[in-house]
Amino acid sequence: MPGHLVRRLNQISTALFMERMAAEGIPLTPVQFAALNALSEHPGIDQATLAGLVAYDRATLGKVVDRLEERGVLRRTVSPTDRRARVLELTEEGRSLYNAALPHVQAVQPQILGGLTEAEQARFVALLEKATMAGNDLSRAPLRPLED
Repeated sequence: MPGHLVRRLNQISTALFMERMAAEGIPLTPVQFAALNALSEHPGIDQATLAGLVAYDRATLGKVVDRLEERGVLRRTVSPTDRRARVLELTEEGRSLYNAALPHVQAVQPQILGGLTEAEQARFVALLEKATMAGNDLSRAPLRPLED
């Protein structure tokens, strides 16, 4: 069944990610990397926007942000446009951590679909993206890309 296979592939993906990070001495989880990646691409976004960009519920992502802030990887500051909101940015340490992790994350991606040819991998990813986006609004934490 597709649900079982997707769950198994997620387990494999997470295991490969965690093994690579441990081998490189990089203390990051997949969701922490996703947050750093989103903040690298969109500095100064608020926490709710970050949650939408990484498709995580706000409460869980709030705990992730708390841990990253405690580690000095990101900082929260009062929004210049809304005093109630906090904007997020990578610190210098956060940017260094992200830059150290990125090539390893990129290197592990082909392993996730290692049983497929390059053409099959491209097709699988395209179909996976199509299926995921078709069901996006059914998720408890849908992906919410920024509007251009």
